Amino acid sequence: MTTLPATTSSDSRHYAGLLVPWAVAAAALIYAYNAGGYIISVANFALIYAIFVTGLNIFMGFAGQVSFGQNAFAGISGYMSAVLTTTYGWPPLAGVAAGVVGAMLAAAILGYPTLRLKGHYLAMATLALGLIVYEVAVEWDSVTAGYMGISGIPPLGVGGFEVYSDQAMLIMLATLAALGALAAAGIRNSRIGRAFVAIAGSEEAARALGINVSRYKLAAFVISAVYAAIAGSLFVHVVGFVSPEVFGLHMVVLAFTMLYVGGIGTVLGPVIGAIIITALPEVIRDFKDYQDLAYGAVLILILIYMPRGLASLPELWRQWRDDSRRRAS
Repeated sequence: MTTLPATTSSDSRHYAGLLVPWAVAAAALIYAYNAGGYIISVANFALIYAIFVTGLNIFMGFAGQVSFGQNAFAGISGYMSAVLTTTYGWPPLAGVAAGVVGAMLAAAILGYPTLRLKGHYLAMATLALGLIVYEVAVEWDSVTAGYMGISGIPPLGVGGFEVYSDQAMLIMLATLAALGALAAAGIRNSRIGRAFVAIAGSEEAARALGINVSRYKLAAFVISAVYAAIAGSLFVHVVGFVSPEVFGLHMVVLAFTMLYVGGIGTVLGPVIGAIIITALPEVIRDFKDYQDLAYGAVLILILIYMPRGLASLPELWRQWRDDSRRRAS
């Protein structure tokens, strides 16, 4: 009779470490759901950024590339969805789908020549993409209304059902963020994800293994653009308004902060980072004049003592506990 191998204590600790971040995120969302009001609005923004940063993590954390221009694809999708639903009367879901497809095509077309660059050249080229989209949104005022922005964007819904309440919006966004994280985990454990990791380690070694580096880099770029596009369209429909500043350079800076604080290259790091960085200004609001100082100090402490981000906290706790037990024995 064949017997199944017993579960080892290390396996149990591994699964427990995976459950802790999920439990913490769930507890935070349950608190926001019950608190309502302004707190639930902050949680909704955190979940939208979680989707955005999850896509950025696929390109930077998994494939080892650098992009300062993911806001470009959020802007393309957000504006397409806003214009189609307000000017042409499209249903919100159709507008979101069109925006995502438009951003995906833009990423495929622009990524083909851009991804031939490496290092800081690639970073500067992607930064230029974001700046170009920003300037188009400002100058093409006959379509985008320039700095005045587009208002009256309808909420998401299917048929006669529309997501109006903050609680319903929270449930929807939490579901989408969780599905995005699970999809990222599936990508990481798939053949394409292993190719991404190989490219991140060494492009030359990856080519020697028969990996088409250019094709897989483009795939990572397009996948991350799809995440950014979904986040961009969600934002405009949740807020009901869009202007060029929404998808400005500050979005890139905030996303990078979330990614590194949460844990670059990890599956749950983007979700954790988005929740913490969005909630942190509200937590330290009582510091008033010293709010920026406290905010910066907390970020520095996290990066110094947890360089792999908050997602590595369960692993660090296990290592500290094992070391304490060894010293005691």
